[in-house]
Amino acid sequence: MHYNVKEIRESTGMSQKAFATLYGIPLSTLRNWEQGINSPAPYIVNLLARTLPSMNSTLKEIRGKKGHSYYYDKNQNCVLDINGNRIYIKEELEGIKEQNLVLYLDDLFESFYEIQEKFNRDCEYDKEEDILWV
Repeated sequence: MHYNVKEIRESTGMSQKAFATLYGIPLSTLRNWEQGINSPAPYIVNLLARTLPSMNSTLKEIRGKKGHSYYYDKNQNCVLDINGNRIYIKEELEGIKEQNLVLYLDDLFESFYEIQEKFNRDCEYDKEEDILWV
């Protein structure tokens, strides 16, 4: 199947800025690709398409209560947010009540963002201070 970069990005629901940041692509380069001014090498397009589960027909979108969208990839047994953050899960999600699942995912990703922020703060602090945690 043949994809273009704009189709790939749009399938994720990400803005150009979020997509470019996630993949380390300069924003101006992404815009030029999408407008047809320049073209990425075909292997780049294929790599992007393969790394995004949203290009996979097994992906199920779940809309959260707080306006967030999540995606369940049954084949990889993981859930993703709109930014591409992936959390692997043990439990099969089929059969869970939709209203409850939305709450579970909101809680899961809220906790993930809190832990991620703490990790980032700890790393920044570590770079500034000469301490060792024991």
